[in-house]
Amino acid sequence: MTEKPRSQKGNFSSQKPSRSSRPEAPKHRSDRPSSPANSANTRSSRPSSPSLPIDSKPNSRQNGKQGGFGSSTASRTGSTSSSFKGNNSSKPPYVKKQNNAPVKTTSRDNAEELRNGDSIIVTIKRLGINGEGVGYYRRKAVFVDGALPNEVVKAQVTETQPKFIKATITEIEKRSPQRVEPPCPVFHICGGCQIQHISYEGQLQAKTDIVHEAFSRYAGLEKVKIKSMLGMEHPWAYRNKAQPQLGRDQDQNVIAGLYEINSHDIVDISGCPIQHPAINNAIEIVKSALEDLQIPLHKDNGSRDGVRTIVVRYGFQSNHLQITLVTTSRQLPRQDELIQALRLSVPDVTSIAINVNPKKTSLVFGEHTVTLWGQDTMLESLGDLEFALSPRAFFQLNPQQTVKLYESVRAAAGLTGKELVVDAYCGTGTIGLWLAPYAREVRGIEMIAEAVDDANKNAYHNNRDNASFYVGKAEELLPRWVKKGMSPDVIIADPPRTGLEQQFLETVLKTKPKRFVYVSCNPSTLAKDCKVLLDGGYEIQWVQPIDMFPQTSHVEAVTLLVRKDA
Repeated sequence: MTEKPRSQKGNFSSQKPSRSSRPEAPKHRSDRPSSPANSANTRSSRPSSPSLPIDSKPNSRQNGKQGGFGSSTASRTGSTSSSFKGNNSSKPPYVKKQNNAPVKTTSRDNAEELRNGDSIIVTIKRLGINGEGVGYYRRKAVFVDGALPNEVVKAQVTETQPKFIKATITEIEKRSPQRVEPPCPVFHICGGCQIQHISYEGQLQAKTDIVHEAFSRYAGLEKVKIKSMLGMEHPWAYRNKAQPQLGRDQDQNVIAGLYEINSHDIVDISGCPIQHPAINNAIEIVKSALEDLQIPLHKDNGSRDGVRTIVVRYGFQSNHLQITLVTTSRQLPRQDELIQALRLSVPDVTSIAINVNPKKTSLVFGEHTVTLWGQDTMLESLGDLEFALSPRAFFQLNPQQTVKLYESVRAAAGLTGKELVVDAYCGTGTIGLWLAPYAREVRGIEMIAEAVDDANKNAYHNNRDNASFYVGKAEELLPRWVKKGMSPDVIIADPPRTGLEQQFLETVLKTKPKRFVYVSCNPSTLAKDCKVLLDGGYEIQWVQPIDMFPQTSHVEAVTLLVRKDA
């Protein structure tokens, strides 16, 4: 899920991770707003494949960063460029060779002897954590972008490392029945979605297999109970927020989009099929207004002033539309004319704001937001909960699936109205507030003070009198509370991609809640952390995967662990 502030982790680097030497997984869930002292969340370029099958993947929840879709998607790197890849420039990641020009495959017996440019035949066994195909050549892992499970592909080696090989498809010799033509014309170059070329049925199965593989590899569990993936009836137009970067095409027209894979060029994503149509429409109108009024973009003609990013959020329940322009200074040329143009052209708009970010950073948002017209916040709801959202406030990107996620958490918690629930890494408190009517008391812990303030405001606004939220680290606050006599019945944790801190895991084992509910966005770290809890006296009852972001390789899962002696 995106935009949720992550309390007990560091932040993403703004640089694209090298696939031959992958950095440690990011320490901060960028789907949450950053604190002033901890604000280096970025969006980096989608890697082609991980250095190990499950160990690492780019953060798919990045919504507070430049370029890209945010949590659900592959990342982007670099700075805004005037280069542009239009919709007609999309090409598949492989070119099928003609019969009269065959590619000769290598006859090397040892995978260690492979060199760049060698052609190999690979049978794809499964989908990797980044959406790439994973197979083996002489028992060595091979990562092939665009290849699907059960396909046999001829691929050209592009990189060899001690533990893996990277290759690109030159020909599909055996085609998967799940392979489909991606509807998005820039799918192959945009990278915002990784698996549009798989049928939705195939996507759900591949993601379920990723979860199985993680528990087998990292927890030694072959028969863990994994429930059927909760998918969507219509896996399109589900995103309620977008924040494309601004640039210009060859004709100097304003474009808005994501960075192209492995480049600094912006890919125009007009009409993006996973964004709500109201968002796509608003972005097009803002682009036209900026162009008609000749409002400068960031670094236009060497200028330090200008608009960097468009951020549009749409309320699926409220029908409110929030437009925020991220600028380099408080002074926006022809500001009044721009406001008038947007009000006339976007009748559903309820607020227009600018967010000032003068720093040379990959962060989208700066610290100061000014409302130019309309309301300071927009309303949106989940179930019976209503939220007032400022431009930087956290809210889930896929509301329909969020309800399924939270209901899965509630089922795992097994609440009867008598329990004390601790919501660790609580962000703005959405999970805790969802559970509050069914518990005796809910206490949330979050390191970012701004998020805790939002959580307590949300509790008051929604009459959740038994929910309260505190600033701090769970591994520090929990022992203090226990020492004072508190004994939580249920602990819920929704950590960033890197999983739970070791100190927090030790705290859970000492606190001994009857139930531990783990909400994870990374199957590998989920499985590794569960192994620690299993060794400490817990057992897994079930795992519920949820498809929060269709068309991407992102996998969300709710896991219920209970104490064996409970």
